[in-house]
Amino acid sequence: MKFSKFISYFFHPINFPLTGAILFFLLIPKFIFKPQEYIILVVIFIGTYLFPIILLWLLKRFEMINSYHMVSIEERKFPTLLFISIALFIGYWLYKSSIVDILALMFFGYGLSLICASLFLYLKRKISLHALAISGLIGFLIYYSYYYKINLTPILALLFVLGGLVASARLRLQAHQLNEVILGSIVGLTAQFIVYFVYMM
Repeated sequence: MKFSKFISYFFHPINFPLTGAILFFLLIPKFIFKPQEYIILVVIFIGTYLFPIILLWLLKRFEMINSYHMVSIEERKFPTLLFISIALFIGYWLYKSSIVDILALMFFGYGLSLICASLFLYLKRKISLHALAISGLIGFLIYYSYYYKINLTPILALLFVLGGLVASARLRLQAHQLNEVILGSIVGLTAQFIVYFVYMM
C-alpha cells in the first residue's frame, strides 16, 4: 500500500506536462537557442507545476478538497476547469511563438483531454487523471517520434510499463475502478492524436 501511494504521488498528473517539455528539448533534432528553451521551460514549470501545487495546497488548506488526488467528483470540478485554462493558454502561447509547434500540440491535447474529463464529471462520472496524463505523454511522444523521424521505442516501452504501474497503484488504493483507469488512458491518448491530425490537415 505504501508503494502504491508513493507511485501515485511521484507520478502525479501535474508532473507530465513538464516532463514532456523536457523530453521535447532533449530529443529534438534541430537547434533551438538555449535562452528561448529556458524561458519556455520556466513558463511551463510555473504554469503547470508551481502554480497548480500552490492552488492545490490552498484548496486543501481551506478544505475545498480532501486530498491532492481529488477523489470525489465535486472536488475535481474547479481544479479541472482551471487546468484546462492553463493547458490551452500555454499551448496557444507556444503555438504563437512558431518555434515549438509540436510542443504546443501536447498542451492542446492535454487541454482537450481535460475538457472531456470535465464533461464526464458533469455526467457524474470521473476518469483517472493519472492514466490520462501518462497516456497523453505517450501519445505526444508517438507523433513526436513520427514527425521528427526519431526512434523512441525504449522511452515509449518504459512509459507503457510505468503506465501499467500507475494504473495498478490507483486500483490498489481503490481511488478508481478499472473502467475509470481504462477510460482515462483512452481519453489521454485519443486527444493527443486528434490534435495532431487536425494540425497536419
